[in-house]
Amino acid sequence: MRRLLLIVLVLAFALVGAAFLVPALIPDDALRSRAEAAATEALGREVSLPGDISLQILPTAQIRAGEARIANEEGFSSEPFAEMAEMRVTVALMPLISRIIEVREFVLVDPTIRLESRGGRNNWTLGSSSSAQAAPASSSEGFVRAPGALPFEASFGDVRIVNGAVVYSDGSQTRRIEALNLTAQLPSVDEPARLSGSFNADGRPMEFALTLGSLRGFFEGAQTSFEAELTGALADIRLDGAFRESTDLSFDGEADITLPLRALGRYLGADLPEGDIFRRFAAEARISAVPGRIELSEAAVTFDDIQASGGLSLNYTPVRPMITGSLSTPRLDLTPYIPAEEPSNASSGQQGGVGPWSDEEIDLSPLRTVDADLTVRATRFKARDIEAENATVNVDLDNGRLVASISEVQMYGGRGVVTAVANARSARPSYSFNAQIDTLQAQPFLTAAAGFDRLIGLGNLNIDLAATGQSPAAIMNSLSGQGSFAFSDGAIAGVNLAQVIRTVQQGLSTGSIPAGFAESQQTDFTALTGTINIQNGLAQNLDLTMLSPLLRVEGTGTVNLAEQAIEYRLTPRAVQSLTGQGGDLDLQGVGVPIVIRGGFNDVSISVDFASVARDIARARAGTLIGGEAGAALSGSGSLEDAARGAIRDALGGNRSGDDAEEDDPARRLLRGILGGSRPQQEDEPSADDDEDGEGDGEGGR
Repeated sequence: MRRLLLIVLVLAFALVGAAFLVPALIPDDALRSRAEAAATEALGREVSLPGDISLQILPTAQIRAGEARIANEEGFSSEPFAEMAEMRVTVALMPLISRIIEVREFVLVDPTIRLESRGGRNNWTLGSSSSAQAAPASSSEGFVRAPGALPFEASFGDVRIVNGAVVYSDGSQTRRIEALNLTAQLPSVDEPARLSGSFNADGRPMEFALTLGSLRGFFEGAQTSFEAELTGALADIRLDGAFRESTDLSFDGEADITLPLRALGRYLGADLPEGDIFRRFAAEARISAVPGRIELSEAAVTFDDIQASGGLSLNYTPVRPMITGSLSTPRLDLTPYIPAEEPSNASSGQQGGVGPWSDEEIDLSPLRTVDADLTVRATRFKARDIEAENATVNVDLDNGRLVASISEVQMYGGRGVVTAVANARSARPSYSFNAQIDTLQAQPFLTAAAGFDRLIGLGNLNIDLAATGQSPAAIMNSLSGQGSFAFSDGAIAGVNLAQVIRTVQQGLSTGSIPAGFAESQQTDFTALTGTINIQNGLAQNLDLTMLSPLLRVEGTGTVNLAEQAIEYRLTPRAVQSLTGQGGDLDLQGVGVPIVIRGGFNDVSISVDFASVARDIARARAGTLIGGEAGAALSGSGSLEDAARGAIRDALGGNRSGDDAEEDDPARRLLRGILGGSRPQQEDEPSADDDEDGEGDGEGGR
């Protein structure tokens, strides 16, 4: 017995002596090569330890490496996958006898990890090279929570990362996390684990803190409580919940999220427009997450000044994250997100006028940042001065192509569907706009949409437009499409066309615009219809028709949207007897062409008196002659030839020669009609007797 005890004691002292002597006897190069070979075999990547290396076994097992590098996967960059300036690992030996791992120190100094993704492959799947190439790219690749994953007891002392860095690149963009400092508190695998630290994301400071209910429960797939907080220049996110009992990283809990959108957009490679927009996104919601997907339910969402409630889902596995969801809001105001118009036209010298179209490019890069499929229901909807109620807005954003469709909308007494498209997939963006609105109140709608308040009535409006270009000027020069309108039981404000016709004779003698143009005047109509054709910014209307009890109005002309100019001719004609100033002349059929022309900031209105004179002459001749002779005056020949022939036929005259022509009663009568040389009879009223044209008021049909 004594001999056996002596042998055991000798062996114990020999082992202790060897533990102290072996590290000193093994050459550094041999230790380095053995460590490199073991690490290379374990990781499936070449591991090199070019710096100083030391090994200590007692009283604790400790290894220190001055430098360490892990090679990158073949097919990626030549830089190491990971490297560090120093690594220190210290493990207590005695607890290992009882299968207890006690890590006294685990410190990485200046570590850098480079994550790369190329063509469906990544460089962070450690193992054999072949398996790495065959494995799909996934953020949770190779990680499975399963019972028995931690079949030991363990505790951790000084666990730190000092001044670390993580770089991610997918070939088109690079993201950097630098100045990463992390401290871990892991007293036991069965007790709460806490991590805290800070880092800079492309120079933007961030701080984080995480608490995990149990390290063993997390790795072995048990339900595990979890708290996380990420705060700083790019986000303020707080999560409180638990990982589900599952094999993957499924999570349920509560979320409080605030994102400064402009700073986050710059970090992700998209500069959002400046101004009082894209400032902030915030949400308080129930959260449910699985690898690659986060869902928010019962959410209260704030986007700038827009507040909504509902649910959202984020799929972050694609290159462009995908947002889906359905929200409801009491008020949706898109005005701040519509490019502003120029405040005035400097060349016209008019304040508040229409400014020239800008050549500044419209930045559509935010459309390529994410994809989205959203439905927003708004009790009240506003886009600049256009307002609507109970609007359902469907937003489909796919690879830079935005389709916004407003359906089930109630606006200005009407209902309709409006669809707008902005396509930024190519270098030259394209746009389209389609609207179909029925039973629309014209005046409030046109006032809000175009600042035009002269049309009153109820009707239908259809518009289908398309354009391309990088600036407002280019868009207006390429604008093409068509439209139609049909309004009924309304009025044209600012002009009484019947009064214009009645007083046109005074305008003939004075050269002034006839009476009837005033803010208090209006022309009632029973129907107003027309179509519009637009080609490369030039809008043309050739068939405007307005019917009223007293008038028929026709319109034709163009509006050059690109050059901001109008050339339009509006011709009202009396369809009932309108006694004109200066006589009992029946002005039925007399047209009074009103010419509207000029730039948008300098529109002039005039009357085509030459055309009026011809129509009045025909009306006089027709009234005097009557019958078929009077009707002949409306033929296609010259007015003088038609009148002379008609009058000669009526009087039976058929003389020839100069004298005969001089004495021809038809010619004398024609001179009286055209030149007004016939003496005024006593019983004829003068030009001033009927100033107001009594008896010609507008009545029912």
